[in-house]
Amino acid sequence: MKKRILITGASGFVGYHLIAEALRSGLEVFAAVRPSSKIDHLSQFNINYTHLNYNSVEDLRNEIEEKRYDFIIHAAGITKAKTLADYNRVNAEYSKNLALAATQVTIPVEKFVLVSSLAALGPIQDLHALIQDDSVPNPVTSYGRSKLIAEQCLLKIPNLPLAIIRPTAVYGPREQDLFVLFKAINTGLDPYIGRMDQQLSFIYVKDLAKALVKVLTVNSSHEVYNITDGIVYSRYALADTAKLILDKKAFRIHLPVFMVNYMAILMDRLYSYRKDTPVLNKEKMSELTAVNWACDISRIQRDLNFIPEYSLKQGLSETLNWYKESEWL
Repeated sequence: MKKRILITGASGFVGYHLIAEALRSGLEVFAAVRPSSKIDHLSQFNINYTHLNYNSVEDLRNEIEEKRYDFIIHAAGITKAKTLADYNRVNAEYSKNLALAATQVTIPVEKFVLVSSLAALGPIQDLHALIQDDSVPNPVTSYGRSKLIAEQCLLKIPNLPLAIIRPTAVYGPREQDLFVLFKAINTGLDPYIGRMDQQLSFIYVKDLAKALVKVLTVNSSHEVYNITDGIVYSRYALADTAKLILDKKAFRIHLPVFMVNYMAILMDRLYSYRKDTPVLNKEKMSELTAVNWACDISRIQRDLNFIPEYSLKQGLSETLNWYKESEWL
């Protein structure tokens, strides 16, 4: 019989590619989605659907017990919320409840993987250093702090066969945040905040999905890995590569930091009485203007034999082609 995997956040950008990779690996997939989730794009997959009550450890335990999941990849979470409490409830408390449930079942779960974020560690200020798996955390956003709390909670749970993977900026087909930059380039603009030097890192979503499925079979527990494609990029590399692939000339503009800060404050105020959150706000500014998001990935390379298959040019070529074929661009 095929081994069963529960993938949470299955309707999202990373979740879609996780499903594809899990099926390629011969797993029987159970996709956890919200009743309100759009799942039309998952219709091509031969998968099972389930709804989880993250507020109840008992309900989650019954779900795992009944379905007899061998593996759980917890990729559900929120990247935009109005308050730290909202972030913590979804990203930390729900993660803790699911992990606790996984330790209370009769037939043990073989591996529980938390999809965290490099935001849990935060950036560093030294341009000549790399973020390590065990770097002292200094998250600069509420999202990052909530992810750090989730990690800390799960690492304290005994008998949990845990692996934590912290992706850097993830790009690929269906991604919507970096897509804003590609859309701007396609219209002839290449915008930046300030003129400071920066080091950035990226990971193509298919390489991330393969690593997340690969870690299911690694015989270790409570391991924490940062993951990138292993390359350190200048702040212009992503846009320059996209312009080359799109065969576009875009006007490079450096917006003064003080001006964008003012815009971020204004957006926070304008959205203060709305349910949604703006693309640009004060917290996002802390990420966008950070000096160094580059990582040392030697541990995940060693333990998982992780070798990224996609260069930035290869990954962006697939991504931009998908955007054009899907009429996003």
